Amino acid sequence: MLLTIILPVAALAHSATAACDLALLQNISSAYLATATTGKNALPLADPITYTENLKPATISTGMLTKAIKLSHNRTLHDTTQCATYTELIAPDNTPPYVIGTQIRVNADGKVDKIETLTTTTGDWLFNAKNTLSYSLKENRAPIPEAERLTRDVIKAAGDAYLDLFNNKSVSVPWGSDCERLEGGQHVSPCNVGVPSGVALVNRSKTYLQYFINLPCV
Repeated sequence: MLLTIILPVAALAHSATAACDLALLQNISSAYLATATTGKNALPLADPITYTENLKPATISTGMLTKAIKLSHNRTLHDTTQCATYTELIAPDNTPPYVIGTQIRVNADGKVDKIETLTTTTGDWLFNAKNTLSYSLKENRAPIPEAERLTRDVIKAAGDAYLDLFNNKSVSVPWGSDCERLEGGQHVSPCNVGVPSGVALVNRSKTYLQYFINLPCV
């Protein structure tokens, strides 16, 4: 069984945001999916709004949100503490194929005030949308029984340990016994194999890293 943990999302950063209601975030993620599949915006957008694609300022009216994508699979994390969502879109049968990760931030008025999208396609590092889909469908994302759930701090500490390992191989990471990694479309098992070295991920609150912690899995 393929088990995964959502760790920091590279290249997506934002300052702290007040907590909000889960139902609001679920409505936002549903609106994003409707937008992604039709190419017509259904999101309640704030004015002004920050919108980027692959770390560069972009225009909503001419960007990825205007493309109707043929999706094969999607999954969303709802982080009520940060009032944010993270959605992965997998579209191997689209022309061109895509694997997309999008962070959406919601303000106190329930409006989307920041959208950051990372889009990968043919020719990008380890890109293989069909492999990504295959392994993603094997992941066990069933809700964890309440009595077995870890705290937000414990989950974040595991993510910190993983990132620390990139530059310090003595760091102990709490790998699961059946942990597997998926990088692009490449499957890696066990998780401690092939982790980059000599990469110092420092000043994480100011760099392009952002945690999304889904408590519980919803």
